[in-house]
Amino acid sequence: MTQSTTVTVMILDKEYCIACPAEARSNLENSARYLDSKMREIRATGKVIGSERVAVMAALNITHELLQKQQFFDQQTGASREQIRDMLERVDQALGSNPD
Repeated sequence: MTQSTTVTVMILDKEYCIACPAEARSNLENSARYLDSKMREIRATGKVIGSERVAVMAALNITHELLQKQQFFDQQTGASREQIRDMLERVDQALGSNPD
C-alpha cells in the first residue's frame, strides 16, 4: 500500500493541502502550477469575476485542450494502424509470392 503525504499548493493566492501518494507529488505540483497559470490568465482578462467562475472557466479551457489532444491522438493512432495494416498486407503478399 502506498503512503499518502500532504502536499500544500498555491492556486490563485490560496493555499490548498491535498493528500496524495508520495510518488505523485511532482505531478500534483505541476498540475497545480498549470491550473494556477490558467486561472491567472483568465482573471487577467477582466472578463470573469470571482474565483469560482475563474475556476470553472479554467476547467472548461483545460478540458477543451485535453479533448483536442485526445482527438488528435486518436486520429494519429488510426492513421498509424492503417499504415501498419498496409505494410502487413505487403509483407504477406511478398511472402506469398515467394515459392519457398
